[in-house]
Amino acid sequence: MSHKRRKSARASKTAEFVAFFRALEYSFPKERRLFEDPFAVRFLSLPLQVASCLSRVPLFGKVVPFLVDCFGPGARASGVARTRLIDDHLTNALEKGIEQVVILGSGYDSRAYRIADIERVHVFEVDQPQTLSVKQKKLKRVLKRRTRKVTFVETDLNVQKLEDTLLKAGFDLTRPAFFIWEGVTNYLIEQAVDLTLRFISTAAPGSFILFTYVHKQAIDTLASSPETRRIYRLLTWIDEPWTFGMVPEELPAYLESHGLKLVEDVNSVEFRKRYMNPGGPHMNAYRFYRAALAEVKNKGDEPQVRFFRSFFH
Repeated sequence: MSHKRRKSARASKTAEFVAFFRALEYSFPKERRLFEDPFAVRFLSLPLQVASCLSRVPLFGKVVPFLVDCFGPGARASGVARTRLIDDHLTNALEKGIEQVVILGSGYDSRAYRIADIERVHVFEVDQPQTLSVKQKKLKRVLKRRTRKVTFVETDLNVQKLEDTLLKAGFDLTRPAFFIWEGVTNYLIEQAVDLTLRFISTAAPGSFILFTYVHKQAIDTLASSPETRRIYRLLTWIDEPWTFGMVPEELPAYLESHGLKLVEDVNSVEFRKRYMNPGGPHMNAYRFYRAALAEVKNKGDEPQVRFFRSFFH
């Protein structure tokens, strides 16, 4: 069995870790939480479910997040802040009348079930078969009824073209869409990122993509840098290595060459400052993680571009 097939034969562990970070938001008072994700804990293995539940007990409420932050400084804070960032942009896209939402590498993302008003649009969840299979089984246990407008699209972006699977699943290139690509590009090969962005550029005017990426320098020094050495060991242990990074200074030209126009690009410190105490210890580390918003190039869409840009400032 090939290396790629071995990895796709099981659900993603990193997807579970990110769900764990979201579940830990319930350890904080309601007024301090960045979002409410009641589904996150349902996607966890038993040990992480126990840790998540313990975090809601007053005695352990601060201890569990503290230990998580000690093991991977900045990872949890960066993860939940980017979740809130994307939630906000998705909500505003829905308010502006977006008609389709595509979640690439959806993992244990629960936006299709917890974001207000999303039920009126068609949502496509795209991920590898095993992760989607596990997710659907867990969702059946918690959803009273199947959401009619959610389509699961089995796709390994490293070996399949998104256009082949997404169009077959019913995606309409003539209707504006909001693409979410969270925590995925750094696990792909360059060709997969290239082909995916080029396909997204063919979407209807008014379409946008919000994606996260890792600074290429961090990818190149992952095993040797003191800041990322522990991340490297964890990724090696679970066999989910980081393989692709981007250079922020080169991003505008890179996107232009792929038929997209950069709206904004922010690092994890910047988007953590937006939602968290800017002087807290959670601001340390993970500076190499970034989030970018891009539009499908269309000269007539300038008013909508200004709308999206306003939420980055």
